[in-house]
Formats: sequence, structure tokens, C-alpha cells
Amino acid sequence: MKPKFSIITVNYNNLDGLKKTVDNIKKQTFQGFEYIVIDGHSTDGSANYIKENKGLFDFWVSEPDEGVYHAMNKGIKHASGDYLLFLNSGDHFYNSKVLENNKEHIKDSDLVYFNLQVVEGNKTFTKTYPDTLSFSYFVEDTLPHPATFIKKEAFLKTNLYKEDFKIVSDWKFFIDAICKYNLSYKHIAKPLSTFYIGGLSSNPKNQIIKFNEKEAVLHGDYLTYMHDVDAIITNRKILDNLRSSKTISLLIKLGVLNKF
Repeated sequence: MKPKFSIITVNYNNLDGLKKTVDNIKKQTFQGFEYIVIDGHSTDGSANYIKENKGLFDFWVSEPDEGVYHAMNKGIKHASGDYLLFLNSGDHFYNSKVLENNKEHIKDSDLVYFNLQVVEGNKTFTKTYPDTLSFSYFVEDTLPHPATFIKKEAFLKTNLYKEDFKIVSDWKFFIDAICKYNLSYKHIAKPLSTFYIGGLSSNPKNQIIKFNEKEAVLHGDYLTYMHDVDAIITNRKILDNLRSSKTISLLIKLGVLNKF
């Protein structure tokens, strides 16, 4: 029977992170999913670990690739589930029951995205995402690929991940999916996964690469939108500041001002 979900883990020379991810996935109380591991011919023991535990995986491969997005595209091609989730090495689910408790939400829409627990050093917080997505939102932010189920058919409506990008191909996929291809989406306001800051995109050395890749997309495919986006973002920040202002909140409560 075709699985409802395919969980895909991409790994390269991150044995400790891979073990953490695999152990967490094994502990899910709901196991009705296909599990795929794509390893980039690691030399740190990851390949041996995968071979020794191959019974845990529905499909695995350890071979040279051309980067993380090439590996993610391999995972898409081998996946047979209705919805795909990328839980790459080091990431893990929020708790052992999160799939069981939320599997009924994952249906209908092309993208079903949750909130994300983020760990940065000794600090842990939950990053929340808006119910309504817009172009101006994606100029500044993105969706969390460790907490977003993507309908496999969605990749037939859009494109696969851009393999020559090093940092922001997942962001490009999401902005294209929503703003260019008008894919359907749904937000579930609960944390699904845990992400540890320290990967490629969060490395300060890679910020210039990230900036250049985003600029290439925004000023290439979305140049017309960029003429207005600065004003939109500025106005939105002004409104957000007003909404969070204690003085404004008090005036609203007193009935002097109406809610925006």
C-alpha cells in the first residue's frame, strides 16, 4: 500500500547528527511512513552506520553527489509517499507522538507547515509562522523545511530544488510555490520538529552567498514586485510596532481607537 508520508534524511559527514535523527524517527509512535536516507558518500562512518542499520530504511544510498539540493532531489525521485518531509541529519521531531497527534492535519493542501523549535547554543525557542503567506513575507523569511510537509504532486506543478544554489534553494522553492505557482497551503500552529542553528545557511561566512542567491531570484523572477516591496515591508513594520505598543493597546481597550 502506498505510504501517506515519506521522510527523507540527507546526510554528509555528520554521523552524530544522523544517529540523533534516526533514533528519534525510530521512536515515533506512528510508523506508517516510508523512510529514505540519502548520504553523499560520507567518510566519517556514516556510510557504515547506514549499512549496519539498513533494515530501518525503505531506501538508502551512499554515493557522491553535487550538494545538499542534489541529494534532496534524489530523495524526491525515490519517494512514493503522498507527502514528503525533509528531516536532515541533526534535525528531529519535537516529541515521540508528534506524527501520531498531527497526521490527520496533513491532507488536502499542497504545503502543510508547522511551527519549529529552534535550538541556538543554550537558548531554545519556538519560531512561529503566519497563517497567510505573501511575497513581502518571503522577501524577509521562509518556511521551515524540517516542519513542512510537501505534497509530492506539488513538485510536478513547480520545479525541483535548484541544484546550483548552495544555501537558499528551499527558500526559492517556497517563494515560487506560493507566489508564482499559487500552490495551496495550510498552517498548523504547533511545533513539529527541532532544528539546531549551525548549518550552512546560519554560518556567517555563508551570508554573502545567501544574499547573492536571494538577490538573483528576487531581481530575476520577481523584479516587478520589488518596486513596491520596500514600502509594503516598512508599512507592515510600522503597523506591527503600533499593535505592540502599550499606549496603543491601552487606547484600544479604552475604546479611544479601533483595532486595525
